[in-house]
Amino acid sequence: MSHEHTLECGDLTAKIIGVFYDVYNELGYGFLESVYQEALVMALREAGLAVQCQVPVPVWFRRQKVGDFRADILVEKKVLLELKSSRSIDPAHEAQLLHYLKATEIELGLLLNFGTRPQFRRLLFDNDRKKIRGNPCESVAGVSG
Repeated sequence: MSHEHTLECGDLTAKIIGVFYDVYNELGYGFLESVYQEALVMALREAGLAVQCQVPVPVWFRRQKVGDFRADILVEKKVLLELKSSRSIDPAHEAQLLHYLKATEIELGLLLNFGTRPQFRRLLFDNDRKKIRGNPCESVAGVSG
């Protein structure tokens, strides 16, 4: 990730995290993940951000599609958001987001937990480290929305 790209993504993640806290402060704890997703999408769009929901992402193995997953939210075609409504962030939640980053050309992900207290983790998986870069799939960043 270039220095310029890193600064741009830093500003974007700060904005996303600010919106996350706004949603948490207004709704509090105890709702289903789907409720938080709807509220977060609404608030991100109100903040002027381009947002896609439930973005389909194929998983490839030896140049063959072996499955799909759906990313909760993609912001500005640059940051994948994985939402949770759990008591706390679990290592399995981080692993899930990391796998999503590995399967796409997106390098930055935020794990946002609407738990008993708001929590987030910022995960980075540099494209230079990805082994599946040569896949015949279109990047999730190329998805139109």
